[in-house]
Amino acid sequence: MHLGNIYAALMSWLSVRLKGGSWVLRIEDLDPQRSRREYAELLEDDLRWLGLDWDEGGLDDIGPAGPYSQSRRGHIYQQALDRLRALGLTYPCTCTRADIMATQAPHQSDGRVIYAGTCRPASMPAHVPEPERPHATRLYVPDREIRFTDLTYGPQTLNLARDCGDFVLRRADGAWAYQLAVVVDDAMMGITEVVRGADLLLSSAQQIYLYELLGYRAPQFKHLPLICNESGQRLSKRDRSLAMDVLRAEHTPGQVIARVARMANLRDSDTPISARDLLDYLHKK
Repeated sequence: MHLGNIYAALMSWLSVRLKGGSWVLRIEDLDPQRSRREYAELLEDDLRWLGLDWDEGGLDDIGPAGPYSQSRRGHIYQQALDRLRALGLTYPCTCTRADIMATQAPHQSDGRVIYAGTCRPASMPAHVPEPERPHATRLYVPDREIRFTDLTYGPQTLNLARDCGDFVLRRADGAWAYQLAVVVDDAMMGITEVVRGADLLLSSAQQIYLYELLGYRAPQFKHLPLICNESGQRLSKRDRSLAMDVLRAEHTPGQVIARVARMANLRDSDTPISARDLLDYLHKK
């Protein structure tokens, strides 16, 4: 975790506590090459150190909707994929990442590349036989606008074809795609509000479309402005001075919470404050 992750976690936790809801900790370990149990254990320890407690989820599977680790929910995602495939809205894609990057320019300013539809069938719905070579599974998206109201940025209108393109539901290596997994999990875990960084704003259109196709009700979205370093670049794991291990070595939990609260314009003081005391302060405002 780094300061940007802490910011999103704190804002989500405060929103839940102020509304009397339940905070769900889902372990999003879809990528087998980048996900290890010790990383999730460290994340949980960091949250506890900050005083951010959760009501459901985590590695101990607290709550009725477990397992809360996505690496253990593949059979559930397969059922959702089968439903979409039965509708004739998916197709196999043999394009590699290098193929796609070589033929497309990044979309807008976020570096996103819109798939050109190289493997897309001539008409949809379609039932395309699975090729023997490794392939991803993509979802067909129509030329259609998705409208929703973000709790931070207000009314949003995104065009699925122009802003998103046909997107992957399952990768060629068998790993489940984020878009499908979070939609299924949000629905089954009763998620009503998602708080996350503004870099995922475009993903909302893809997810709302999936909620609709699968017959789920979409949650509300609250996207947070991204925290940047002194060079104006968004925070990443390369910003070691703002990484959680460094922050824990040099600051108390109260100092970190105070810093994030000031950045979020929740209070104008740098005086250390615990997450619970910050919650009480906001309750009284």
